[in-house]
Amino acid sequence: MAEFETVRRTGAGVRTAAIDAGLRAHMSKVYGTMSVGMVITALAAWAVSGLAVSAVPTEYMIGEGKYLTAFGAAIYASPLKWVIMFAPLLFVFGLSAGIQRMSAGAAQVAFYAFAAVMGLSLSSIFLVFTGASIVQVFLVTAIAFAALSLWGYTTQKDLSGWGTFLFMGLIGVVVASIVNIFLGSPALMFAISVIGVLVFAGLTAFDTQNIKNTYLQLRSAGGEAEAGRAAIIGALSLYLNFINMFMLLLQLFGQRE
Repeated sequence: MAEFETVRRTGAGVRTAAIDAGLRAHMSKVYGTMSVGMVITALAAWAVSGLAVSAVPTEYMIGEGKYLTAFGAAIYASPLKWVIMFAPLLFVFGLSAGIQRMSAGAAQVAFYAFAAVMGLSLSSIFLVFTGASIVQVFLVTAIAFAALSLWGYTTQKDLSGWGTFLFMGLIGVVVASIVNIFLGSPALMFAISVIGVLVFAGLTAFDTQNIKNTYLQLRSAGGEAEAGRAAIIGALSLYLNFINMFMLLLQLFGQRE
């Protein structure tokens, strides 16, 4: 009997160790995929802004010795700017709707394509804010994101009850942001930024715990094959939280050119 108990405990220990190892690998894939997406976004934004501005005088002067090129005028000073502005929103809606029908590989390629589109949309920050303030706000965002995500991963508190509240807050922030594009109210923009930072901070912890729980559910149900796609979905969620938190903090604390 004692030998049977030893074998049973050993078997349970092996299974637990395998699940822990699998979870670590899954979370590494989530954060790795998200990080690659962030690099793609940063490079795309930097490259596009570099092509959009030059020292050669044109009719579009944006600063001392800085002018929009023909390319810059097309994407920042023509009706095309509205397409670029809303393209990431439409892309993420389409990706969220179709990702369940994609293979893990196709979902990853789609995510990287979305990251590039996001970079195009965000490229104007290099024209509006100083490079130093962009770096500073990025570092602050990265530290806050890491702390929130770590807490969401390690806490024993069930965060599932936050979902409805955070989703309602997210919808409110999106709607108010779209409305303020046309109103241009600094007071409303300040309120959106403050509330938005709190919403995406909560979503970072909530989504991290949800990613962890989703993997454990898939593992217990024998759905390891679905874990690859689940990792891309998780990376997309955390990526969006990071980008939005960064942009809102930049609105609050970024130093303008």
